[in-house]
Amino acid sequence: MANRPRPLSPHLQVYRWQIQMATSILHRASGIVLSVGALIIAGGLLALMMGPESWNCFTDHAGAWYGKVILFGWTWCFAYHLCNGIRHIVQDFAVGYSKAAFIRSSWMSVIGSLVITALVWIYVCVGGAA
Repeated sequence: MANRPRPLSPHLQVYRWQIQMATSILHRASGIVLSVGALIIAGGLLALMMGPESWNCFTDHAGAWYGKVILFGWTWCFAYHLCNGIRHIVQDFAVGYSKAAFIRSSWMSVIGSLVITALVWIYVCVGGAA
């Protein structure tokens, strides 16, 4: 048998980026980040259980600039995963399958997550989480 080159399926370089593609990738990535964040929360609960010294160490790291960046990113991932999950639940009821509705709901999940994240962090920065 002769070795003939087999055709390759198209890869990401072939496709033009669209919001639907980006939201699909972001949904998966945000789920991974939420899983890692759950481990950090579990670590925080363990530190709380171990006493004031461990808890103070945990809150010192969470209050540092890098801790706030991680918390901000985790907040956005949570808000995005929530908004996009609601979008998928709506689509499970066979609503919003036209191309225009799909694009609109994709943008709504992205913009909605940004608004939710901004509202949460405005509340935190104003002093609601004292």
